[in-house]
Amino acid sequence: MSKFFNNKFIILYLAPFILGLLSVLSFQPFNLTIINFFLLPAYFLILVYVNKKSKSIYRKKPFLINFFIAGLTFGYGFFLSGIYWISHSLTFDENFRYLIPFAIFLIPLFLCLFTGITTLIIGRYLNYNFPSLLLFSASFALTDYLRSKILTGFPWNLWSYSLSWLTELLQILNLIGLFAFNLLIITIFTIPAIIFFKTNFSNKIIIFSSTLLTIFSIYIYGTYEINKNKSLLNYIEDKNKIYFKVISPDFDLKYNLSIKEVETQLKRLIKLSDPDSKQKTIFIWPEGISTGYSYDDIFIFKDLFINNFNDKHKIIFGINTLDPSTDAYFNSFVVVNNRFEILYKYNKRKLVPFGEFLPFENSLNKAGFKKITQGRGSFSKGNLQKNYNLDYLSILPLICYEIIFPSLTQKANNKTNLIINISEDGWFGNTYGPYQHFAKAIFRSIENNSYLLRSANKGISAIINNKGQIIKKLNVGEAGNIEIKVPILKESQKNKNDLIFFVLLITYLIIFLIFKKKR
Repeated sequence: MSKFFNNKFIILYLAPFILGLLSVLSFQPFNLTIINFFLLPAYFLILVYVNKKSKSIYRKKPFLINFFIAGLTFGYGFFLSGIYWISHSLTFDENFRYLIPFAIFLIPLFLCLFTGITTLIIGRYLNYNFPSLLLFSASFALTDYLRSKILTGFPWNLWSYSLSWLTELLQILNLIGLFAFNLLIITIFTIPAIIFFKTNFSNKIIIFSSTLLTIFSIYIYGTYEINKNKSLLNYIEDKNKIYFKVISPDFDLKYNLSIKEVETQLKRLIKLSDPDSKQKTIFIWPEGISTGYSYDDIFIFKDLFINNFNDKHKIIFGINTLDPSTDAYFNSFVVVNNRFEILYKYNKRKLVPFGEFLPFENSLNKAGFKKITQGRGSFSKGNLQKNYNLDYLSILPLICYEIIFPSLTQKANNKTNLIINISEDGWFGNTYGPYQHFAKAIFRSIENNSYLLRSANKGISAIINNKGQIIKKLNVGEAGNIEIKVPILKESQKNKNDLIFFVLLITYLIIFLIFKKKR
C-alpha cells in the first residue's frame, strides 16, 4: 500500500480523476446518491495526504502545484462525465463536427479551473480534523456559487442536484435557497471522512449522531410540508383552477427544414393537442416548433389555428421573433390566440454561449465561426419583463436552460404562482443530458412554491406541483399530451436571495479560524 500512496501519478492524477468521473452516477438518470458518501470523503482525504506528504515525497517545488493538479484532475473527471453531452449539439451541422474533440476536452478543462484554484488556495490548511472538513465544504460550495455567477454562469450539476429524486429532503430549499442547501449537502456527504480523524471515539459518535439528526429533521420537515400541502390542495375548488395541456411532439431536430416540413410539424402539434371546442384550455408546446423560421415566416399558417382552435383556447410555444425597429432577433416565448395573434411575448434573457450567441462575435465571425443554432447572427438578449397574467395566475416564463438559474425565480414577481418552461432537448440526443436538465425544474418549483409545467421536445415533459412532486410526465422519446387543472395558489413563502448561504459560509470560516488560532 505504501507504494500506492507514494506514487505521485496515482495520488495526484489517476485517483482524483476517477473520483470525479464516477460522480456522474449520483445524478439523474442514475440517482446513486449514496456514492457521494464515498467520493467526497476520499477526495478530501487525498488532499490532506498531499498536504502531509508534499514536502517529503513529492519534492517538486513549489509544492502548492500538487494541490492545483489534484483539484484540476478531480474537476476534469467531474465535468467530463457530467457534461460530455454538450458535444452532441455539434453533430447537427457538418461544419461543426471537427469541433467535437475540442468541446469534449476544452469545456471540462475550463470548468475544472474552478476546482483547481480552490484546492490550490485551501490545500495547505487541510488536516485530519472537523474544522478542515468545514473549510473544504465551504470552499467547494463557494466554488459552485462562483461557477453559477461568473461570465454567463453555469450552475449545472451542483452536488445538491443528486437528491432530485428525494423531494422530502428538498423542501428546505424554499427556506434557505439552493446554495445554502448545497453547502449543507457537501458537508453531509464529506462527514464519513471523520473515521480517519485523529480524535477520540466519542467525538466521532457526536458528529455522526448530529449529522443523522440533521438529515432526519430535514426529512421530517419535508414530509410535514408535503402532507400539509396535499391537504390544502384538496380544498381548492375547480372554479379556482385553470385547465392546461402540455404537449410533447418528439420531433427529430434537424437543420434547414422546408416550409412544407414546418406545416407538417404544426399539424402534428395540433393533432396531439386534441382541442375540445367546449373546454377553455391553455396549450403548451415546446421551444423551437419551427427550427430556423420566425413567427413572421409561419404566419402563413394562421388558418391552421383559426380552423382548429376557438376563442376559448390559447397556445404557448417557442419561436424566433424579429423586432423591426432595431433588427434584433430573439428566442421568444409567445402566447397566441386562435387567430395566431400574439397576446404576450417574453424574450430569452439567459442565452447559451456559442449555441445562441457568439462571444467576441465580430472577431470570431471573421475567423469563420458562427453560433451552433441555425442562422449566422447571434440572438439578442431579452430584458426583464413582467409575468404573463391569466385569470389570477401570474406566470413566469423560462426558456430551455433558463430553468437551471435559481436567480431567475428569485427575482420573479412575488405573485408568481406558476412557472412554464419550454425547451428543445433534441440538442442532447440519446444522452443523459435531458434527465439532468429536467432535474433542475424540480428545484425551481420548490424554491418558488409554484406549480411548474414543462414542455420539452425530445426531453421530459412534466407537470410538477409546488412541492417538486411529479404529477404526470412524458419520458424521453414519448409523444403525446398530459393535462391538469392548475390550482390558483395564493402568495406564499418564496426563496428570494442567497443571504443564508453567506451566513453559513462565514460561520464555517469563523469556526475554522478559531480552531486554527488555538492550534
